[in-house]
Amino acid sequence: MACLLVSACATRPVKPDVVLPSLRLAPSALGHELAAQQRLVFRFGTQVRELDALLEVDATVVRLAVQAMGRTGVRLQWDGKELVEERAAWLPAAVRGERVLDDVQFSLWPADAIRSALPAGWELTERGTVRELRRNGQVWLQREQVDADTLRIRNGVDGYELMIESVAGGVHEP
Repeated sequence: MACLLVSACATRPVKPDVVLPSLRLAPSALGHELAAQQRLVFRFGTQVRELDALLEVDATVVRLAVQAMGRTGVRLQWDGKELVEERAAWLPAAVRGERVLDDVQFSLWPADAIRSALPAGWELTERGTVRELRRNGQVWLQREQVDADTLRIRNGVDGYELMIESVAGGVHEP
């Protein structure tokens, strides 16, 4: 989720000519309330960074705060209509709140809610604990439930892997 916080520190490979769709799902589409403290381990090429995140979701709002080295880098609030983003001055411009929100929703929201938001040409598949977002048969975004408290996201467009470990509360689906 906070993958882009450190991406500006690494040399970016040539990006494919693909843009992941923006989901912008209603907070209520999650179907339950959620509060989680998370440890994020971001891998971009040879760069590895650990970050902390606090995530809260209820029927009306999604709130996310991401910290790096004890400093809050970004706070996001999504009410289903407007994304409000508070950014630290040191946060690289490449960090896009929309992408962070999309990663959160792709990882945690029900598959049917995600499918309803996908534009033509995109397909969501699930097999066991693996969820994949495909276009023309190619997997561009993947989420795997490693265990009850850990998710792994692989983004083929931006070239990163993100491990999300719940420190308190679990990230498993109900």
